[in-house]
Amino acid sequence: MEGAEGDGLTAYLRPGVIAAVAVLALDQASKLWLLRVLDIGHRGAVKVTPFFDLVLAWNTGISYGWFQNESAAGQAILLAIKAVAVVILAIWMARSRTLIATIALGLIIGGAVGNAIDRFAYGAVVDFALFHVQIGENTFNWYVFNLADVAIVAGVAALLYDSFHGVPAAKAP
Repeated sequence: MEGAEGDGLTAYLRPGVIAAVAVLALDQASKLWLLRVLDIGHRGAVKVTPFFDLVLAWNTGISYGWFQNESAAGQAILLAIKAVAVVILAIWMARSRTLIATIALGLIIGGAVGNAIDRFAYGAVVDFALFHVQIGENTFNWYVFNLADVAIVAGVAALLYDSFHGVPAAKAP
């Protein structure tokens, strides 16, 4: 499908790219602010609300800390898998036939690249958001996450929504 400007891009590719770049910029800016300005590594946890804290967690695994691996080879393998996934998602985004799916894929790509930059720069992903609830004497914590993770989850949710309500999606490569 030809883009609206006749430039050969799909009609919705530009918003997907904008979503990816925006997520990447916000994710990296938030992490740099926490590490360099707030200096959360030395300062320690910052209580924001009764149920939300800013903390520093170095995630050497994948989503939610699964498959923790601190070795250089393990980190290289995770980076390679992520690179392949981003290429596949970009091809899917270029073939997308709905605005929702294209933006959703852009969110996922931006989040994946943001976390990959962390893995490359620090050897681990910078996670910092912690939701928790106190019930009686017990405190229940959610996983520590970052803005890239939020974008990935939102992108997946939007893809699911689109799969039920959008036009038939282009097949993933």
